[in-house]
Amino acid sequence: MTSRLFIVALVSLLTVSGCTRVSDSRLNPFNWFGAETTEDTVAPAPAEPTDPRPRVQQITALVIERTPTGAIVRATGVPATQGWHGAALVPASETPRNGEMMYVFRAFPPDTRQPVSTVRSREITAARSLSVQELANIRSVRVEAAVNARTARR
Repeated sequence: MTSRLFIVALVSLLTVSGCTRVSDSRLNPFNWFGAETTEDTVAPAPAEPTDPRPRVQQITALVIERTPTGAIVRATGVPATQGWHGAALVPASETPRNGEMMYVFRAFPPDTRQPVSTVRSREITAARSLSVQELANIRSVRVEAAVNARTARR
């Protein structure tokens, strides 16, 4: 009986001491989907701003439409107030990085104070044409705003 109790105690001790390894292993179901990550959408300001327009507050839609000569990237955004104008999708870099082309949704703010009103009344749309040659190196298109970003994949 004593040897049986000793074996049970030894197995229990070895099991408990191995718990730290199980918590970090793939056997633990809490590790199956990886750690939670957050993504900042605000890029650091360049030394010399190349575009004076600020980012639109939020992107609500992103669509890539095929054309005979390539595709059109169309984004819809909602600025903080009414009166924003001159919207454009400005490239974050000249070439795609890892098959992803990044754009920043920018627009000019109004000259005078404007009301906020409804979301639908503040929507603005910007589009950019991509040729077949440009699309050859692009697998996804990402458009960033001030508080969010949207990605569309081919």
